[in-house]
Amino acid sequence: MFKIGNYLCPSSLEDAYQVLQDVPASVVLGGCGYLRLAGRRIDTAIDLVKLGLDTVVDSDSSLEIGAMTSLREIETNPLILEMCQGLLSRSVKNIVGVQLRNCVTIGGSVMGRYPFSDPITALVALDAELLFHGAGRVRLTDYLLGKGLRDILLKIIIPKGATAGSYTSVRKSATDYAILNVAVSQVGKTYRIVVGSRPGRSLRANLAEIHLGEHGLSDAAILKAAQMVVEELKFGDNPRGSEAYRRAVCPALVKRCLMEVRDAA
Repeated sequence: MFKIGNYLCPSSLEDAYQVLQDVPASVVLGGCGYLRLAGRRIDTAIDLVKLGLDTVVDSDSSLEIGAMTSLREIETNPLILEMCQGLLSRSVKNIVGVQLRNCVTIGGSVMGRYPFSDPITALVALDAELLFHGAGRVRLTDYLLGKGLRDILLKIIIPKGATAGSYTSVRKSATDYAILNVAVSQVGKTYRIVVGSRPGRSLRANLAEIHLGEHGLSDAAILKAAQMVVEELKFGDNPRGSEAYRRAVCPALVKRCLMEVRDAA
């Protein structure tokens, strides 16, 4: 449980942004699903619910998802389901339960940069960009590697270049946090392979991607790429799983995703 000293629900984006800049202890609320894990006190909470940031907009070149869009909407929205074999929708369907997914927002998940995040892994595979009120457009991969921003996330922009995609994970139970998750997308003759919950933040396996770009998705190339991912990325221990276990299961998850992408072509 967390406690809030001063709750604000601004009716304009400018007002919300000004409070965030002027009050050092202020915090922007998403769905608050993970704030409850912190057991903290928030001096000033800024709720964005009145700002209309919960839309999903389709354009010729991209899909734009508002930061206040719930994970349940991500899971069920037809536009998102149609993109890349439902890659992003599939990434959220096992997050705890429907009740939580109705509350938690995609923006809160992204801004928190949670290492265990399922949708972040999928969004990196989709080469997503973030649109902030102050900082403008920032690539998700750059945001994950940086120190974070004291800003308001407006939307997530997903380009339509990817033609096929897949997502999978391993968990102790169906609705538990992922021990490891993997997402793959195909853009023409190039591929993106992303591994999250290592337990570090989601990262692309660049060397394995280059290998596939040169050799395609033959059985031999897939097996080689799956092993290259384990050699390229770092893994570690946490209460959900050991480094050794993550290294052992990673090739199987990568292989599964790559074969699904190949079958979808």
